[in-house]
Amino acid sequence: MGIANMDALDEQILKMIADNARIPFLEVARACRVSGAAIHQRIQKLTRMGVLKGSHYVLDPEKIGYDTCAFVGLFLKDPSDFDRVVEKLREIPEVVECHYTTGGYDMFIKIYARNNHHMLSIIHDKLQPLGLQRSETIISFHEAINRQMPIPEIKDKKAVLSNEMEEPETEE
Repeated sequence: MGIANMDALDEQILKMIADNARIPFLEVARACRVSGAAIHQRIQKLTRMGVLKGSHYVLDPEKIGYDTCAFVGLFLKDPSDFDRVVEKLREIPEVVECHYTTGGYDMFIKIYARNNHHMLSIIHDKLQPLGLQRSETIISFHEAINRQMPIPEIKDKKAVLSNEMEEPETEE
């Protein structure tokens, strides 16, 4: 399911909640000129569609003692070990992202560590035993950009936004 199942109201809602996930539904409803129940139902629909993956607080790693961020390219001894290695990576709390990639690496991960010594410990004691042929580490000095994806403009701008109040949707 994709953008074809969304309309201009969905687009407006997504833009508002992407800027502030804690915005009250009633505030979104007023801005969209629909009922609070309609916003609630739309949020549920967007969640069921997989457009929204949830909401959560975002911790600042540096503020909680993780001063080193690194990206590590992993080369596996046996590429058929992907699933096993991913499961083991899930057990390492400092690994916050794991991507299957094209190019030279079998996988690419993002790690936070307290300092360089801790980073070395993670690589040597936790990553190498997973069956790596080798790894390449890139330390990040500073995150210059971190943002949500832009909401694509819905082509079919129905009269949804011009209505004073939208009737609540019924469950399908």
